[in-house]
Amino acid sequence: MKTKLNRRSFLQQSAILTSGAMLGTLPIGLNSCKEELFKISLAEWSVNNQIFGKAREAGWEKFNDMLQHDFASIEKSATMKNIEFPAYARSLGIDAVEYVNTCFFDKAKNQAYLIDLNKACDDAGVKSLLIMCDAEGMVGAPTQEERLQTLENHKKWIDAAAFLGCHSVRVNAGSQGTYEEQKKLAADGLRLLCDYGDLANINILVENHGGYSSDASWLADVMNMTDHPRVGTLPDFANFRVSTEPEIWYDRYQGVEELMPFAKAVSAKSHDFDDEGNETGTDYERMIGIVLDAGYRGYIGIEYEGSELGEKEGILATKKLLEKVRANYQKS
Repeated sequence: MKTKLNRRSFLQQSAILTSGAMLGTLPIGLNSCKEELFKISLAEWSVNNQIFGKAREAGWEKFNDMLQHDFASIEKSATMKNIEFPAYARSLGIDAVEYVNTCFFDKAKNQAYLIDLNKACDDAGVKSLLIMCDAEGMVGAPTQEERLQTLENHKKWIDAAAFLGCHSVRVNAGSQGTYEEQKKLAADGLRLLCDYGDLANINILVENHGGYSSDASWLADVMNMTDHPRVGTLPDFANFRVSTEPEIWYDRYQGVEELMPFAKAVSAKSHDFDDEGNETGTDYERMIGIVLDAGYRGYIGIEYEGSELGEKEGILATKKLLEKVRANYQKS
């Protein structure tokens, strides 16, 4: 997959180079003669325990109510706020971030806050890549009225992503009905979002994120049915559980391979590591090989979800593994 350099990309890259020159340094990956095969970013879900603090201890129903109506209560128990996330990423040697909307759920329309967030990124030398959007309705809702409401709910995040200089938002292709019916509904909802994304120059990505979306063949069909240049996938290395009762998993390697032709971002999910630093559930050498064979040369986002290591330690372990695998492929 060859990346076309449009005017917006040219201006963004020029700005990065200019700011790097002013600081006396160049961003990671731009200061070497041989371009790196991929760059590494950090997904905000990796620090969700710090962002949400003790707010989830009361249960999902109470937490969702606070999310929708009293986000300040969530922030009170946080040990990290969203606006601190870019500097945190930079402190770990990472120069690009992927936000989660529920980490600043009440601030999508707060321009003063978004200006401050942009400044926080500039101060840290960090680039904003995308916003992962949850809790805003089903893209493939069964009625047109509901799908239009989902569109309205997402517009503010698409606008916020554009303001922050992101290239995409990630949405969920949730739906109801049969296997085939949900394809059609999801594709219709995605086209609505993509048409709005056109206005903001923002892509609309779907992650394998539960339900039929974790069935890669289903999601690939949805991509083809949506048939819009703005639509794409965000393949996650591990989110391939199609159902819980009975528990059914789609093969993760086959799944990523099927989703990569549409990929505009990639998520390196991690949980646990062995004594040699390898992720125990995913063969990163094999998975990165699939990503690179598809021609992808963008950012791969760390998304640590483990419990054996702390968030910082898990992020660093994933980063070290990605760097090792990248170096191995760089030599070959």
